[in-house]
Amino acid sequence: MQLKKSNSQKIILICKGIAMGIANKIPGISGGIVALAAGFYEELIFSFSKFNKTALSLLLKTEFKAFYNYVNGSFLTLLFSGVILSFFSASLILDRLIQHYPKQVWGFFFGMILASVIHIWIKEKKFSYKEYILIILGASFGVLVSLVTPGQENDNLLFVFLCGMLSISGMILPGLSGSFLILVLGNYTLLLIDSVNALYYSLGDIVSFDFSFTDDSSRMNLLGVLLVFTLGSVTGLLVLSKVLRWLLEYYPKKITALLIGFILGSLSITWPWKLAGNKTVIEPEVTRQELIWPNLNEIQNIYVMLFILLGFGIVTLLEIYEKRNAK
Repeated sequence: MQLKKSNSQKIILICKGIAMGIANKIPGISGGIVALAAGFYEELIFSFSKFNKTALSLLLKTEFKAFYNYVNGSFLTLLFSGVILSFFSASLILDRLIQHYPKQVWGFFFGMILASVIHIWIKEKKFSYKEYILIILGASFGVLVSLVTPGQENDNLLFVFLCGMLSISGMILPGLSGSFLILVLGNYTLLLIDSVNALYYSLGDIVSFDFSFTDDSSRMNLLGVLLVFTLGSVTGLLVLSKVLRWLLEYYPKKITALLIGFILGSLSITWPWKLAGNKTVIEPEVTRQELIWPNLNEIQNIYVMLFILLGFGIVTLLEIYEKRNAK
């Protein structure tokens, strides 16, 4: 599956990685949606599933080139270069935009997700009644997750490890946001803000040859939490990718139907108009918000509708571009 890519394909894959990184950061949006809509979902699952005993054996034998080719390294390197780049570029801009223009941003993503699920549905053409049941079940689960009252923060390392395993679902399962699940579990601030900030400040101290932070018990505790969270994420990634690869191989249409349901269910989270207002990415707060229909006589709501159309239009144009390139 290690195919040579042109320079334009490499740039496009990095851009897809940036989009995936942004989606993974926002509660309610899944990076898996980007992978499924952009047409590289199966290759992503395939690549993750290759991290197995054979890959480990190649590493231990120091056969690095063979290992790189075996795990589809060129694809993963380009994709995750974009994901990492998003943390230092687009996601920083997005944080500011969602603080000042929350409805417009949520509207934009709502339009993108809606267009994505429509195009995925069109690609599949027809579903059986069993597959329609899976769509309904997936959508119901997605809605139920959005209605769960969040728990209290818990820094127990076993619980943190579990959070890591669940968080990776946002990258693997379209429609299930890993960051939103962490938020529901009560550990969003601990794991995605405080711990990440602790790592950022610690790296800055190391660059400055200042190791006094090792005496800071609070900082070291947060770094330990982040390490356990990362181990949980890696474990979840390896286990879930293998299960999904098997399911996609033997039940491709049924799994696609279930994923479509998950995505449809996630639309309730990104709906821009909620009675309790919109929450920011920096300090999210989950409450049981009532979804309301906007008053289209208000100019602000007209702007939000335009952003929904913009998001929908961008995904549609990308889909047309992909089809033309495939010919």
